[in-house]
Amino acid sequence: MEKDDFFIKRIRELANLSYQRDIVTFSDFLNLNEQNLVTGQAARFPGIVMESQGGYDGAERQMIAFYPTDLGFYWEYPICCLKIEPKAAKFSEALTHRDYLGTILGLGVERSVIGDILVKEHGAWVFCHNKIADFIMKNLCRVRHTTVTVSKVENPEELPGPGFAAVSGTCTSVRLDALIAIAFQASRSSMVSYIEGGQVFVNGKLITSNGYEPKEGDIISVRGKGRFIFEKISGKTKKGRTGVSLLKYV
Repeated sequence: MEKDDFFIKRIRELANLSYQRDIVTFSDFLNLNEQNLVTGQAARFPGIVMESQGGYDGAERQMIAFYPTDLGFYWEYPICCLKIEPKAAKFSEALTHRDYLGTILGLGVERSVIGDILVKEHGAWVFCHNKIADFIMKNLCRVRHTTVTVSKVENPEELPGPGFAAVSGTCTSVRLDALIAIAFQASRSSMVSYIEGGQVFVNGKLITSNGYEPKEGDIISVRGKGRFIFEKISGKTKKGRTGVSLLKYV
């Protein structure tokens, strides 16, 4: 059985279990491709609601919740946010997303129970499944050469949000390949392989057409590159090119 077939079988099992037992079931944290596959199965589950959450607004990796339409009780996603900080900020290294993720996976933790990791100056916020939070807190003591402390974020007001960098440019037409090229400072031709290779998503939906025209406010994700918001069209140049403003996640 191929990987996608096995994944879809698991999603169907979660949906059926929710319907049969009148309970809420949850997937692991899913990447964009997996979320797209789940969306494609929605019509197969009449009587079941599917919602997603990653722990904060705009999360890329998200859990899917399945529950009956007439469910009569309150529920919450089993998501915890952990804050990782150096014990001595003055002597800490400049740690990256890869450093934090690699260290966590090095503890034997599965990638599927880890959501987004937001790296800020002198620290990071890690969204994870509740069942693994205490294990990480107990065993994560060092990231590279930096000694760290790990604590749960209990106050919702302390939950982090993503940072953005403004990017602007011009294009002959507002096409997907053109916007990606501007966002990642590359040629349009070099972006074609990402789109045709199934690595580009708009609002979580897989798009494989270079000529697709995103709308203002769309979130565009490119696997292996990053993601950005198509903020707005900013006007026309004297040569008739269209100016666009983007907000790139950092």
